[in-house]
Amino acid sequence: MQVTEEEGGRLNAFAREPRMEVIAEKGSSNANTRLLLIGGALLVTSLIIVRIAIS
Repeated sequence: MQVTEEEGGRLNAFAREPRMEVIAEKGSSNANTRLLLIGGALLVTSLIIVRIAIS
């Protein structure tokens, strides 16, 4: 821990932070995202059709 002294003699301790890592984006997640969006659009469309059919 890094400790600094402030005004009035008070000590302030700072924790060590972990190193940052850059994560590269994968190309396969694009297909999964597209499939999820299409599935969500179909679900919303089917719910609207069911609501119209009920009323």
